[in-house]
Amino acid sequence: MTKINRRQFLTTCSLATLATQIPQVTVQGQLSPNHIIKPPRLKVGDTVGLVAPAGIFDPKYIEVGQQYLTQLGLKTKLGKHILDRYGYLAGKDSERAQDLNDMFADNSVTAILAIRGGWGCNRILPLLNYSLIRSHPKILMGYSDITALLLAINARSRMMTFHGPVATSTWTPFMLDYLKRILFHGETVTLENTNSPEGQVQTIASGKARGKLVGGNLSVLSAMVGSPYLPSWYKSILFVEDTNEDIYRIDRMLTQLKNAGILHQISGFIFGQCSDCSQGDEPSLTLMQVLQDHILPLEIPAWYGAMIGHIQDKFILPIGLSVEIDATLGTIKLLEAAVS
Repeated sequence: MTKINRRQFLTTCSLATLATQIPQVTVQGQLSPNHIIKPPRLKVGDTVGLVAPAGIFDPKYIEVGQQYLTQLGLKTKLGKHILDRYGYLAGKDSERAQDLNDMFADNSVTAILAIRGGWGCNRILPLLNYSLIRSHPKILMGYSDITALLLAINARSRMMTFHGPVATSTWTPFMLDYLKRILFHGETVTLENTNSPEGQVQTIASGKARGKLVGGNLSVLSAMVGSPYLPSWYKSILFVEDTNEDIYRIDRMLTQLKNAGILHQISGFIFGQCSDCSQGDEPSLTLMQVLQDHILPLEIPAWYGAMIGHIQDKFILPIGLSVEIDATLGTIKLLEAAVS
């Protein structure tokens, strides 16, 4: 009997499951899973819709977000239910989903920005109109819990989404530079860390790799495993980040991705920042030991420390875009424009 490479075997098995998760129906009928729509680029004078699809927030952050956008020459429009409250959620599921659907349907809105993350986006995924979203492509940006929206819309609407700041983020010059170059000018930039202690890169496995950029918050992503709202992982570059998690929890979530067959499909791996993650009170592995245990057997380029996560200086990451990574330098090179 011919011996089969273990990685090849696991990848092949995973593809059988993957094939049932890729949305195929479009206005024309069939759509290649490799085809993705790019939203129009931002221009001075455009209107950005502000929505609250997840947790509650202090209303003062609306004004803060509007100030940042005004400085970029952009106008803002508030979601109808943006100030609603339902426990720890910014309104009931139907209301939060309606605001998002309405913003995509509104021809006066060019881009959509979440006020904050928290928890709640997973709850509204079944209520989104993915056909409507696909027929009205727009920049959708956020991070943390917004990961659920970014991945689901990328998968079900086949539209480029953007892992980046929310309105409550601190919009630093580092972040604004990438935002302008990627979302306004459509440049094929190379994302590089700052020359600071926070920007230090720790290579897990050296090398270069190409693939579609996919990922987000690890906790949110792992909670979506098994749902029909995840994109293809085959030959993708997976990036993750997290905050306030003990190391054993990071281990548990990466184990879930491995056991689900996801890690065996990717061609490259990036762990951004694990802000305020600790080893806890009990004996523990280090984060790097956990990453090495899970990633080194994959024999793919990988590193820790990218400017991704619950930090001030953030990359703007187009989900679904073709990129090339260099795990030694810790860089992400966009191979095409992310906007039309």
